[in-house]
Amino acid sequence: MSTPEEMSPDLWEGFDQLDPEQITGPAWDEPVPITARPALPTFPVGTLPAWLGDMVRGVAEETQTPVDLAGCLALAVIATAAGGRAKVCVRGHWREPVNLYTAIALDPGNRKSAVFDLMVRPLLDVEKTLIELSGPVRAEAETTIRLAKSAADKAAQKAATAEPVARDALTAEAVALAQTVEEMTVPAVPQLIADDATPETIGTLLAQQDGRISCLSAEGELFDIIAGRYSGRPNMGMFLKGHAGDMVRVNRQGRESEHIDSPAVTIGLAIQPEVLDSLARIDGADGRGLLARFLYSKPLSLVGSRNLSPALLSEDTADLYARNLGGLTLALADWTDPAILTLTPEADAVILAFQKVTESRLGKGGSFAPIVKWASKRDGAVARIAGLLHLATHPEDGWHRPIEAATMAAATELGDYFTAHALDVFDAMTAAPARDTAYAVLAHLRSSRMDGFSKRELFRTLPRADFPAIGDLDPALALLEEHGWIRQQPQPPRTGRGGRPPSPRYDTHPRVTRSA
Repeated sequence: MSTPEEMSPDLWEGFDQLDPEQITGPAWDEPVPITARPALPTFPVGTLPAWLGDMVRGVAEETQTPVDLAGCLALAVIATAAGGRAKVCVRGHWREPVNLYTAIALDPGNRKSAVFDLMVRPLLDVEKTLIELSGPVRAEAETTIRLAKSAADKAAQKAATAEPVARDALTAEAVALAQTVEEMTVPAVPQLIADDATPETIGTLLAQQDGRISCLSAEGELFDIIAGRYSGRPNMGMFLKGHAGDMVRVNRQGRESEHIDSPAVTIGLAIQPEVLDSLARIDGADGRGLLARFLYSKPLSLVGSRNLSPALLSEDTADLYARNLGGLTLALADWTDPAILTLTPEADAVILAFQKVTESRLGKGGSFAPIVKWASKRDGAVARIAGLLHLATHPEDGWHRPIEAATMAAATELGDYFTAHALDVFDAMTAAPARDTAYAVLAHLRSSRMDGFSKRELFRTLPRADFPAIGDLDPALALLEEHGWIRQQPQPPRTGRGGRPPSPRYDTHPRVTRSA
């Protein structure tokens, strides 16, 4: 056999002008990984005191919903009972109020309203009791004001008809009586929970309700209101101050402005997952720290795998829940100065160790760097949770006891739970919207060992629940092509006969078929 050197040069003519890719096809670069989101932890119900944990488990079982929904709502409910009435003294002058903002993301059809009804109804019953108890006080105040106004009117009439020598003294008396009337007020009808309230309404309610109010809802309208549904522009100042406890000035029609020294707003919402993605688009929500104030939860839906004959919530469990929650709410309702909850030395050591972990992960390259604003509030959130768990553990006299190490350890476990979910939520806010669907398509290509496909062929093999229409594939295919996992073949020339164009065809990276 002749060697290449012995062969006629004419046989090699033109070979040096060929591009290898004309024979083998374009070379593949190393693809950019597309990973699935890590599995998120389940709400640690064991961190709650027995009466509260039993209620969470019972509600979750009867409604066939993730325990995360009832668990997060349980914290918001206790915060409604104690918010504005207690603070945790962590160390020195570091004090945390015990109100919380929670947001649980679940798709429609997850029986969120049923969970809210079971968990929140006892609070509404307590609210009715508070209204009844306040009835005589409000009636007395109304009568006193009416009598004082009558006396002021009579004094004014007497001064108006008095002889000049006595008019100045009578006028001064009438003015004093009128001023007294102006300073007298009738206590507002007690209200614990507001729904679909504007920031202005929240301010008014805070002034009326001695500095505290709670927004608990199975829907996410509150975010629409914050985004500017009524005002046309974002309005979040009241919710920023209501979380931190910063002084709020409320302007009330017909009266001088009022100052609320330590407002305490509690929020417990169940929202659709896509609402979380839209939060980042609220102008100023991230920069001003609104997003960092929420404790997020994104549980897995049970729809499609629910037990159709679940165990029903025990009446004993529901009754104990109502008694303890009602007792705690009533015991703290009349507090004007908040109870100060201190820590045992052991509890202080637990939160100090937790702080060290937080601090070590906040720096550049640390695991909390992507959520630095949220994580900077992580330790304070754990202190708030510890205060709530403590009051729930001792609903009759928790304000006379220090928070113990076991309670603080339970709070840190909840802190880790919310941290994992916050990392996922903020990652989803900044990641390409098609990442999850692109990962699903890539997993399908791998399992099917598809080295080439048309868009229509791929669509036929994918679940309709994930891709209802063929157009739903476009973002995923674009991201896969951008990351180097697939590439579209050149479209064949059209024949000019009309009709539907051929479905685009794609080649897949060799690693797709090798990794199956």
